[in-house]
Amino acid sequence: MKKVLILCSGNSCRSIMAEALINHYFPNEISADSSGVNAVGKVNPDAVKALKEYGIDASRYYSKTIDKIIDNDYDLIVTVCDNAQENCPVFPKKTKTIHCGLVDPTGKKFFEYLKTINEIKERVLPLIKKELL
Repeated sequence: MKKVLILCSGNSCRSIMAEALINHYFPNEISADSSGVNAVGKVNPDAVKALKEYGIDASRYYSKTIDKIIDNDYDLIVTVCDNAQENCPVFPKKTKTIHCGLVDPTGKKFFEYLKTINEIKERVLPLIKKELL
């Protein structure tokens, strides 16, 4: 099984949604984790609600700091915000890193969260599939 890390600033919204979608759509091929360069320690409730609308239970996902995952081996790291791209930590094992910037829906109307999920499905998932499968 391939392993991917989705890296964002706060690990509360975009990276959590991407982690959940990858694990949902590629359960036997890719295992995803997410983390934040400056993790806020909580998951955005609108991100959870948006995932639920797609039939995905987000209860197992939580905001993680870099120290929780830094020693894990990944086949691919995907940064989903400019801050994470600019401040991506150096991992012990050299790992391919790609950037796929997503607009942060935090603080916006709920439909923006759904738009972000659709963008992850249309842009990020195919990119990860191309890189790993």
